[in-house]
Amino acid sequence: MIRLAALDIAGTTVAEDNQVYRVLADVVAAHGTPAAEADIRRWMGADKREALAALTGDPSAVEELHGRFVTSLRAAYERQPPRPIPGVPQAIAALRESGVRVVLTTGFDRQITDPLLDAIGWRAGEDVDAVVCAVEAGGGRPLPNMIHRAMELTGVTDPGEVLAAGDTALDIQAGRAAGAAMVVGVLSGAQTRAELAAEHPTHIVADVTRLPLLE
Repeated sequence: MIRLAALDIAGTTVAEDNQVYRVLADVVAAHGTPAAEADIRRWMGADKREALAALTGDPSAVEELHGRFVTSLRAAYERQPPRPIPGVPQAIAALRESGVRVVLTTGFDRQITDPLLDAIGWRAGEDVDAVVCAVEAGGGRPLPNMIHRAMELTGVTDPGEVLAAGDTALDIQAGRAAGAAMVVGVLSGAQTRAELAAEHPTHIVADVTRLPLLE
């Protein structure tokens, strides 16, 4: 029986038209270390500081680069605001009404996460049970830290009672590392069915609206 659903934000519960990865690529290129699309894709779903360090090869510049990333992404979101993926608020509500705790997990830090969720009107403790950022959990995907933190926050001790869902290979890797009973790839985000299937999720679905129907 599933008691906790740990759900990624961008591309999984919230549509933001892949702006995060365009901004990430722009910041890396402006640093003088442009990255191929394939390299950017490998870091989809990761902690953004870790992604910037790896893509630029310049760990000493990470805080400066992350500051640029935050500023640029906020501006992009002001021009084209994120929005809940259609049907997802209702799916989350259905999960919670059935007794499943719902925690959002993200590679963003609070500088991005809080304004993003405020903009779409989601509140921890009201619309979802909690929100976990990678930096607060001691590491981002593919580590299972955010899922473990979600379990701590909701009092779930058995990973066999956890569903983890996301739109990237790293989401699936994190779910498998956590030992989650259900590790679900969703096709509403940036990566393809083939990219998700290569990580051996237990399920691949169109989007989060399908989660209340899984067994």
